[in-house]
Amino acid sequence: MEYLVPYVLEWMNMLVRWLHVITGIAWIGASFYFVWLDNSLRPPAPGSDLANKGVAGELWAVHGGGFYNPQKYLVAPAELPAELHWFKWEAYSTWLSGFALLVIVYWLNAQAMMVDRAVADLAPWQAVGVGLGCIVAGWVVYDLLCRSPLGKHDLAFGIVVFALLVGAAWLLTHVLSGRAAYIHVGAMIGTIMVANVAMVIIPGQRRMVEAMRAGQKPDPVYGIRGKQRSVHNNYFTLPVLFIMISNHFAMTYRHPHAWAVLGVIMAAGVFIRHFFNLRHKGRVEWVYPAIGVALLLGLAVALAPPRPAVAAGKVDFLRVQAIVAQRCVSCHAAHPTQPGFASAPAGVMLDDAHGIAQNAPRIYQQAVQLKAMPLANMTNMTESERAEIGAWFEAGAKAP
Repeated sequence: MEYLVPYVLEWMNMLVRWLHVITGIAWIGASFYFVWLDNSLRPPAPGSDLANKGVAGELWAVHGGGFYNPQKYLVAPAELPAELHWFKWEAYSTWLSGFALLVIVYWLNAQAMMVDRAVADLAPWQAVGVGLGCIVAGWVVYDLLCRSPLGKHDLAFGIVVFALLVGAAWLLTHVLSGRAAYIHVGAMIGTIMVANVAMVIIPGQRRMVEAMRAGQKPDPVYGIRGKQRSVHNNYFTLPVLFIMISNHFAMTYRHPHAWAVLGVIMAAGVFIRHFFNLRHKGRVEWVYPAIGVALLLGLAVALAPPRPAVAAGKVDFLRVQAIVAQRCVSCHAAHPTQPGFASAPAGVMLDDAHGIAQNAPRIYQQAVQLKAMPLANMTNMTESERAEIGAWFEAGAKAP
């Protein structure tokens, strides 16, 4: 039955990934909506019934054929309603499914997915330990910063936390494979986000509800803390969403300065998110998306690959096929022999001439330009072999 393990893991990967995307959409959608709502509320007229009831702001909206009138109270309503909807399970289920996916894809196959001996010669358990340690340390340091005097200064706090994340990316890219480093930075951010919900926002809301039920006035500090962490989560969303898809773009995580590449992309996401947050308040500041776009365009220029070295003279297809068979087919085949793989990654099969010819541009990009494949160079493809593949491709990638 051992031969079925990769197949079972492949199914688990697919189903848990699907669940993670579904719950992530629900969580981030709710986050975006409530930040938009909070920024779009308008204060009632002084002396009006709403103002006398303690309403800080309200909004009229139309959607799906109906009219809605949400209201936000300064601290809490005079009477607690019989039913309250708590926004928490979206966050919890997103983190749980994401952590399960991290275990299935990376930790259970750490030898292939996390260890790159050209970066650091680690045992799989050591790589997993580094990843787990960074996730835990990220939350501890972030939470301490929030509770420190620095937490009262939004801009300075944001700069320090950004530096913390970039520093974590630098550390991880010097220990793990680039792909694993990126995903663990994302896991660290995701853990901070869900811990904000589970350990600050929800407990504070519970204390406010308990105070009201006891006939006491809720302490507004819990609402202030909850709002602070909610805003932080809002700015984390675009960086963490990029990291979720980053494994498809080896040009980022395979760069010699992959940590800096990630830092630029995260910064661009923060500037773009800030534009929308201000826009919801009625301020249109085009400078922020302009900065974000400029960062991304500058990065695209900086990452443009130089012309790779290619072998002199004509390279026969049979020679290229022999290289591919030795270095690539253990994973990219109808029935992979590489442990941990039940099917060819991305559906790319190179075990016959047709598959090699069909995927020639991808082979050239991944093996010659980016040198991202073989994964962590597990099969020890040499520079001369990459050059031969490059010469074959630039001569027209001819195949029988």
